[in-house]
Amino acid sequence: MKTKTSIAISGLAASLGLVLLAGCGNKPSSESAATPTASAPAAASATAIDPATAASVSGTVKLDGEAPKAAKIDMSQDPACKGMNMAENVMAGGGHLSNVFVYVKEGLGNRTFDTPKDVMTLDQSGCKYHPHVLGVMVGQTIKIVNSDPTTHNIHPTPKDNREWNESQPPQSAPLEKTFAREEIMLPVKCNQHPWMRMFVNVTKSPFFAVTGPDGKFEIKGLPPGDYTLAFVQEKLGEQDVKVTLAAKDAKTVDATFKP
Repeated sequence: MKTKTSIAISGLAASLGLVLLAGCGNKPSSESAATPTASAPAAASATAIDPATAASVSGTVKLDGEAPKAAKIDMSQDPACKGMNMAENVMAGGGHLSNVFVYVKEGLGNRTFDTPKDVMTLDQSGCKYHPHVLGVMVGQTIKIVNSDPTTHNIHPTPKDNREWNESQPPQSAPLEKTFAREEIMLPVKCNQHPWMRMFVNVTKSPFFAVTGPDGKFEIKGLPPGDYTLAFVQEKLGEQDVKVTLAAKDAKTVDATFKP
């Protein structure tokens, strides 16, 4: 009997001890809530650029030689895709090269830039991606639309960003996606239609452009400085050109690729 009583008293003491410890454990949390703690570093604010000194660079990208003949793509595996299509890996007309991504590769130093609120649209129409080459900033929203009467399967295959793979039936809601890291010529394909292919270019700055059918580009709003412009074409590679921009400069920089 004596042993049982001792055990009961010991158990009661242990229980009271746990209650007291629990009470003590709650006290520091209330104190820490009242005491300021080290917070995560605030996001860097965008570097202001004086519009009174901003410069621009423009030019034309040319093809020196005959463009390779575009391959025909048979899309008959899906009746909704309507017959034949043409490959877009080298698009040139009149010696001008389109779908070349031009961006400021070096020279901006530690400058930071706000993520644009503008949403960029990537459409799927005629079982092709529109546009074939797209430029966005890190974190900028891309709205992906399916305008076709068939299901597509969008599948980016990045090196530095997260890979994903998502189906989009006809008349479904647009998909909204972002990329977290800079990456140039990030391939995007459609698993349903293997000929469908495009490239997303993700940059840290807003200073980029994609050449049109006339081969022309323009990049505005640059602060004065020494820069390296990169001209990137999916099949013909990359060319880098250095340029120095003074305040209010408007310089012309052309590039020429060989097939």
